[in-house]
Amino acid sequence: MGRLKKNKKKNYKLRSTYLVKILAGVDEVGRGSLIGPVYAAAVILNKSINKKILKDSKSLSKNKREELYFYIKRNSVWAIGQASLIEIEKMNILHASLLAMKRAIIKLKAKPSLVLIDGNKLPNLKNYNLKYVIKGDQKIPSISAASILAKVSRDRFIMKLSKQFNDYGWDTNSGYGTKEHLSAIRKFGITKYHRKTFSPIFNFK
Repeated sequence: MGRLKKNKKKNYKLRSTYLVKILAGVDEVGRGSLIGPVYAAAVILNKSINKKILKDSKSLSKNKREELYFYIKRNSVWAIGQASLIEIEKMNILHASLLAMKRAIIKLKAKPSLVLIDGNKLPNLKNYNLKYVIKGDQKIPSISAASILAKVSRDRFIMKLSKQFNDYGWDTNSGYGTKEHLSAIRKFGITKYHRKTFSPIFNFK
């Protein structure tokens, strides 16, 4: 019995050492939006970072996301990937989201030993150890950090667009299908940044 316990303990240590070697978290944002590209971020946190303050981006205020955005960038290895509107229209939003994740992972300056991805799908990426985590943005600090970087990065891009198309309220709705946004589409029509394969956009053609 004593020998069996010793072997189990040794195996656990080996697995633990491998898992914490270089861990990256990945998340995307913008899948449900009616406009623009989908963004993803990949993050490898420094050991010194305060993981307790990292939360799912959806649970944070805009000001808090902005504050953590700079904090994460200073205390991690990170990369942003995206898939364009054309790619979304061509391959559908799921595959475009996975492509954005793949691009973010590849852009990391350090190759992770393990990549934890929010959701239940994995990008097609060889020579990487990938695992998905359902609701990972609420459970894994590095995925929470990735959700914040992806959200702030995309929101900044959408804010620039909103200055050109200020009738649609993109500065507050980020292109999602709010009553304000849908009402503006009925009144002013669709733009070149709208995802024309999305419901209800294709009904406004």
